[in-house]
Amino acid sequence: MKPMRMVIVAGTPGSGKTAVLMHTLRSLKSRGLKSSVVKIDCLYTDDDKKFEKVGVPTLVGLSMDMCPDHYAIYNIDDMIKWAEKNESDFLIVETAGLCHRCAPYTKNCLGVCVIDATSGPNTPLKVGPFLSTADIAVVTKGDMISQAEREIFRERILEVNPSAKIIEANGLSGQGCMELAEEMIESREVSLENEELRHSAPLAVCTLCVGETRVNKKHHRGILRRIDGFQTYEGE
Repeated sequence: MKPMRMVIVAGTPGSGKTAVLMHTLRSLKSRGLKSSVVKIDCLYTDDDKKFEKVGVPTLVGLSMDMCPDHYAIYNIDDMIKWAEKNESDFLIVETAGLCHRCAPYTKNCLGVCVIDATSGPNTPLKVGPFLSTADIAVVTKGDMISQAEREIFRERILEVNPSAKIIEANGLSGQGCMELAEEMIESREVSLENEELRHSAPLAVCTLCVGETRVNKKHHRGILRRIDGFQTYEGE
């Protein structure tokens, strides 16, 4: 079995994850490197058709009632085996990344956070572990704000993740995507046997997570946090 590298790409919806990946995949393909993409979303996606236009095998996973990041983590062994069967050099997992408390990255993957510069200067302070534990922060739409705003955004990223490599990318022109491809080529090989999460998932599963619809506090169990910040555990 030839060595394979795994890249997990997270980011808020609309940040440009797919657009950046399209250009990056073309760059890898031009070097004779083969990729397989797994696209994780909640209810619907047609991004697999976009990836297929680049000639990249794509597997779609819809998490439905499960958190997309948890869904990706739960199914990661099947994804690796599928990409190995394709004799891929890279497995690229694009996750919907809707929960700002989750961090989908594993220790041996290359963790890439795609973040939209037009979302506001304080956004890097709000998005949590999928930025703070990333190896690379890809900043998109920087051409739509001023130089001063770009510098503030960059400093906010480094405040959250001082070791992150920041790449400014354009999903339309492909600027910066070749640099991302270079980082992917230099990343470490993945090993399913020694793989584990970089950061723990949120504290626990609450009764809301498993389908409770009643809103009165007396109906809820688990690790719970009140509006005043007090945290408690309510068992059965």
